[in-house]
Formats: sequence, structure tokens, C-alpha cells
Amino acid sequence: MNHGENNITIVDEDGNEQLCEVLFTFDSEEFGKSYVLYYPIGAEEDEDEEIEIHASSFIPNEETKDGELQPIESDEEWDLVEEMLNTFLDEQEEK
Repeated sequence: MNHGENNITIVDEDGNEQLCEVLFTFDSEEFGKSYVLYYPIGAEEDEDEEIEIHASSFIPNEETKDGELQPIESDEEWDLVEEMLNTFLDEQEEK
């Protein structure tokens, strides 16, 4: 999986590759995982629609610096992700 600094390629359920822009990542000691929030590149061009932000968890691989993205399945993890996202968006608005 090759990607630039802030881009990742996500393969969706249909096997289509989608280039996504990474919004931010963070670590959770509570769950022992890292999380990445991202959105499909090109989505921001449609002004009428809210950008759909996706999130996945991953366990960083020290050797490759690339973790395998995993779906987030627990409500506790989603709550954490939403909290982090809201904080992130609030900070963006203040700038």
C-alpha cells in the first residue's frame, strides 16, 4: 500500500480502490489501537453534500509503519472517534 503523506488508498466492499485524504490519526491507550479518520478525495468538490468522514482502527506495524485498517465495531470506540472528531473540527473553526 503506497501512499503519500496524507493520502491512503482504501478498498471498498466491492473491491474498488478509492484514494482518500487523511484528516487525522490518533492513538488510544484504552483500546490499544490507533485510529485514522479520512474522507474520499473529490468528495469536497460537491458543495451541497456533507463530506462523509470515515474512520478505521489500525495497529501500527513498527517495521513498515503501515497498519492494516480494521473496521471499528464497538460503540465505545465510535464514541471516542466522534469525540475526537468534534474536538478536531472545533479547533479547525477557531483558526
